[in-house]
Amino acid sequence: MAMVSTYCPQFTGLRRSCSKLETSSPQSFSQHVTSHLRLFSSNKPSRSVVAMASNNKFFVGGNWKCNGTKDSITKLVSDLNSANLEADVDVVVSPPFVYIDQVKNSLTDRIEISAQNSWVGKGGAFTGEISVEQLKDLGCKWVILGHSERRHVIGEDDQFIGKKAAYALSEGLGVIACIGEKLEEREAGKTFDVCFKQLKAFADAVTSWENIVIAYEPVWAIGTGKVATPLQAQEVHAAVRDWLKTNVSADVASATRIIYGGSVNGGNCAELAKQEDYRWLFSLAVLP
Repeated sequence: MAMVSTYCPQFTGLRRSCSKLETSSPQSFSQHVTSHLRLFSSNKPSRSVVAMASNNKFFVGGNWKCNGTKDSITKLVSDLNSANLEADVDVVVSPPFVYIDQVKNSLTDRIEISAQNSWVGKGGAFTGEISVEQLKDLGCKWVILGHSERRHVIGEDDQFIGKKAAYALSEGLGVIACIGEKLEEREAGKTFDVCFKQLKAFADAVTSWENIVIAYEPVWAIGTGKVATPLQAQEVHAAVRDWLKTNVSADVASATRIIYGGSVNGGNCAELAKQEDYRWLFSLAVLP
């Protein structure tokens, strides 16, 4: 079957006529998960897609960023361990590097662990970096690469991020590949240009998309309390899927999970999850 696309060339962006950005107070990652995983798994919209092996599970995760202490993480892990998680939802948490071992040794195996970054190649004389081999040794299954803070604060460029993704994949880690535009880029109508440029750097470097999850994370909605409306986010997700179909393959476009992060919480995730390309959701939740 041919893949059905909902790409809309008339990008709504942040024009004054579009719906007002939603705001809401942040909630803990465990609150998102326990409140809404059942809704996610029971309300997946149907699509006509290329028939191939793919993972149709929702993907829900929490990036704790540079937050937490041993005590607060112990409490959060306890909450997660007691959560009633649906079987057909992938749940991933991403602690700071220094707490990965603590989390791995205390967290239920039902929840997988992601690192927040990794080095571009094998370890060695790279002060302050963490190698993929070390992450695997600690039990990590995923790594977040291309997050906006790595791009715009640390200064990593598209090609460097693509190379990091290729190495992580070659060593058996799954990659959560982040893309997204800044506020001024969205207001200038450059959202698609920015996202496609970032996608191309991944596509140029990797040889397989089997273990990649794309996370669309508009920079203006990360940790700000502002959330893209479902329509704003959906049109980017649909455009990304079309880009993959045209520039990689129809099979990859069909099978790749595209997820959203940007001030997602228990109050707005249900509405976001109703969109056609929201079979999967990723909340970049910050540890409270």
